[in-house]
Amino acid sequence: MVIKVNLRKKSISGNRHSYYLDFYPPINHPKTGELTRREFLGIYIYDKPKTQAEKQSNKENQVLAEQIRQKRDNELNKPEVYNEFEKQQLRIKEKGEKSFLDFFKLLADKRRAGTHDNWSSCYNYLYAYSNGSIKFNEISEQYCEGFREYLLKTNSLKNKNSKLAQNSAVSYFNKFKAALKQAFKEDYLQVNINDRIDPIESGDAIKNTLTVDELNLLAKTECPSPLLRKAALFSALTGLPFKEMENLEWGHIEVTKDYGIRLEMIRQKTGKPYKIHISLQSYELLGEPQKPDDKVFGGLDNQDRYHYFPLWLAAAGIKKKLTFHDLRHSYGTNQIEAGTDIYTLKSNMGHSDVKYTQMYAHESEKRKKEAASKITLDL
Repeated sequence: MVIKVNLRKKSISGNRHSYYLDFYPPINHPKTGELTRREFLGIYIYDKPKTQAEKQSNKENQVLAEQIRQKRDNELNKPEVYNEFEKQQLRIKEKGEKSFLDFFKLLADKRRAGTHDNWSSCYNYLYAYSNGSIKFNEISEQYCEGFREYLLKTNSLKNKNSKLAQNSAVSYFNKFKAALKQAFKEDYLQVNINDRIDPIESGDAIKNTLTVDELNLLAKTECPSPLLRKAALFSALTGLPFKEMENLEWGHIEVTKDYGIRLEMIRQKTGKPYKIHISLQSYELLGEPQKPDDKVFGGLDNQDRYHYFPLWLAAAGIKKKLTFHDLRHSYGTNQIEAGTDIYTLKSNMGHSDVKYTQMYAHESEKRKKEAASKITLDL
């Protein structure tokens, strides 16, 4: 059965018309599989061209639209027109015209809860860098290197007054490279660009931390938000990050005679369950237990960590440039300085690999000082 393919126009804003193909009878949509009669080409002409440039644009776009109409007609009604190589080239060309941003978002949406947020954050930076549009056939090594530099220099989208953290840039660029690898695997890219670009090297994750003395000073300073005070001190005493405190419910807390007090959590970064022990002091900081499905820190939001936390630090006279997440780093560093072994700390911080815990040992000034005096000679 012959399928008629007609080139038609639809009036749109800006005194323009948009070209589309009209199929009869309807054909199966290549993405959804549903029957459709229309394929919009994204090609426009001016209704009343005023300049020579507009007239030339109309002429070129009309020719391009007709070429696409002819190609579709051949594909549907004269498949013998194309040999296998030409068919392959057509498929490559069609895939190259598809949106890399849409592809990336589909990959992000397939991620489990633990990694979905990280992929979504990467998508937001990729969207901003690409001005909302990038096709597969527009991706080059130069484009990829540009995104790399963008992540290293841009400010955080959550806090526009602060530079994007080095380790966040590392993580986002790794997601970007993973998407390039998958795109090559699915034939959207004809070259494995992922293998040609270097990852961003991890920087020192720990910039500033609070000592126990500074935490005591902070605890004695009036906080503009009682909820923030409770959350911040709890993080400093347990190492629990902000996101996991937002999700913490009373039912996650287990008080036992043999094992003490434990939290059963899902690690946001990995999506894996883990248990951590907490002190009696940190537990008592939370107040009276509520219903199992009640949030322990109900109402905690970004205003607390981005607005009130810096104000509280300033009121305490602490001039270090700190983020709320640095309280988790403070916990790690203070535990090492108190003599906690690195494997116990790994377990209590929910790290998947001890290499992440080792950075706290590297940053311990007390340990460095002690190590410096451990070897002496009989002089």
